[in-house]
Amino acid sequence: MITVAAVEDHPVYRQGLVQAIEAAPEVTLVLAARSIQDFETRVPARPDVVLLDLHLPDGMEGAQAVNHLSSRDLAVLVVSASKGATDVLDAIGAGARGYLTKQAEPDEIIRAVRAVAAGGTYVSATLAAYLLKAPIQLTEREREILRLVAGGETDQDIAEQLIISVRTVRSHLDRIRDKTGHRRRADLTRLAIERGIVPRPTREG
Repeated sequence: MITVAAVEDHPVYRQGLVQAIEAAPEVTLVLAARSIQDFETRVPARPDVVLLDLHLPDGMEGAQAVNHLSSRDLAVLVVSASKGATDVLDAIGAGARGYLTKQAEPDEIIRAVRAVAAGGTYVSATLAAYLLKAPIQLTEREREILRLVAGGETDQDIAEQLIISVRTVRSHLDRIRDKTGHRRRADLTRLAIERGIVPRPTREG
């Protein structure tokens, strides 16, 4: 069973999300909140996916809200009225695992929820072109994990150092691989050196 929380301040659209989730098999809604503060006050347990509107009433919105939740190892799927390139790229750069506009049909929302819950990513076809044209952006957590990979740490080592689960480490690695196209750890190490995440090795002699 996939557990989902929705953070959406517009009551009509929030109710639409509730209905879409409740109608889907093997997906259950644990909370429909009006704001980040409301979510953090009332959420009963860590949900598998958080559906997040970018424009919220409590002073935390946009990429800041995405980063706030994703830094807590929550899988954020943005569902926003905005389809501008800046909002899409900023949200993904802040750690969002997916991005849909509010024009998305209920079945697409559920497909995206399933993809994100499985550790993948989902961006609607109409917005994917923005990402194809954009430079690769890694979140702070992804850069941290890439640094540890380049240092020769195993997934278990990384999990222990960052105090997260091995499953979470592997989800981050999957996203790094999806973003960069690099699959092997040796290639990820080279990427970390090229991006200055770890220093270039010095030659002796």
